[in-house]
Amino acid sequence: MKRNFLLMSILAASLLFAGPLWAEIAAVKVTVDAGKHDRRNVPVRTLITLPKALAKATVVIHTGVDGKSIVGQLTAPSLLAKTKRPADGNVQRELHFIWSGTKGTKATLTFEIVGGINAPAGGFAWHDTKGDYNELKFGRRPVLRYMYTPLDESTKERRMATYKVYHHVYDPKGKRFVTKGPGGLYPHHRGLYYGFNRISYGKGKRADVWHCNRGESQSHEGFLASEAGPVVGRHLVAVDWHGQDGKVFAKEQREMSVYNTPGGLLIEFASRLSSTVGPLKLDGDPQHAGFQFRASQEVPDKTAKLTYYLRPDGKDKPGSYRNWPGNKTHANLPWNAMSFVLGEQRYTCCYLDHPKNPKEARYSERNYGRFGSYFEASIDEGKPLDLNYRVWLQEGEMTVAGVSEQSNNFVEPVTVTVE
Repeated sequence: MKRNFLLMSILAASLLFAGPLWAEIAAVKVTVDAGKHDRRNVPVRTLITLPKALAKATVVIHTGVDGKSIVGQLTAPSLLAKTKRPADGNVQRELHFIWSGTKGTKATLTFEIVGGINAPAGGFAWHDTKGDYNELKFGRRPVLRYMYTPLDESTKERRMATYKVYHHVYDPKGKRFVTKGPGGLYPHHRGLYYGFNRISYGKGKRADVWHCNRGESQSHEGFLASEAGPVVGRHLVAVDWHGQDGKVFAKEQREMSVYNTPGGLLIEFASRLSSTVGPLKLDGDPQHAGFQFRASQEVPDKTAKLTYYLRPDGKDKPGSYRNWPGNKTHANLPWNAMSFVLGEQRYTCCYLDHPKNPKEARYSERNYGRFGSYFEASIDEGKPLDLNYRVWLQEGEMTVAGVSEQSNNFVEPVTVTVE
């Protein structure tokens, strides 16, 4: 009876979908353990093994004894997933869903996986403007925009606008960008961006893919994967790093994911950077290296005095900021948060580091809306650098406890056991 009820639920849901109802059905049972933290609407993901006939299934449904449903999504394994080669006739997929539970809570969920059902209307979807940008929307609401216009050296202004790729972030309502593009104060800062201004390799070669003033650039080389559905929107892009001579010295796979979480935007950044020129040293300074967030030009133009930073040691006063090495304690923070104002609305952006990222992580802040961290690292051919960060953006202010909760969910995630 329970299975029949589940199947009827899936059948009812399928009326909202395009495509055939199903080709095959499988049940996957997972146990979720909240561990030592309370969990509120946290994204959960785990690798599962499925028969090849279900390789293209995208949507799964769990219906509990209380009749409440949890909609899940199946994707290809994420960039940094620890995959294993499945037995012949099977494939590995990643199961995603949103879950809540108090600390110490365990829950066993059975997901019905149905082949042939497409993602529901109203979920995440990618919309590409070829040769310019790729935009993620949730229903009609824009969420994230990947700027990848090819390098245009026809004028100095066009070169500056196109010498790097980056991601714009929309406000949680999808009404406007909260991030900065080209131009304005310090035009080399924009959106969510990753790079280094002091890179060395070969016989005395140097590169600065932050300012890109001596022929350097970052170029979009293709979309490697794309996922969209009711739980997560994600893409994996290929980015080449070019030196002063225009030649490629490193290749990056950059993955951006956005989860369907209430109350704000949860964005996850993952990167795998590989050298093409042998030993390569990544270095920089706190203002022009690493993974950073730059708020809209409206902040320096109008509201910089209202910007304040929230850190693990508490809330600072508006207009104040810290920087390494002036403040040597401003390093290896588990997280940092900036509260800024656009128009009449205050936002808080949380920057969540992962302990597996290289250390010493040296942090930088500015009241005009740029913050993040950088590190020194060496890579070589066959020995790439993997990175993982999260960004949480919401309207209004946050507390130390609230940001710590986001950090805990990232670095100490729920435990998932697949039975």
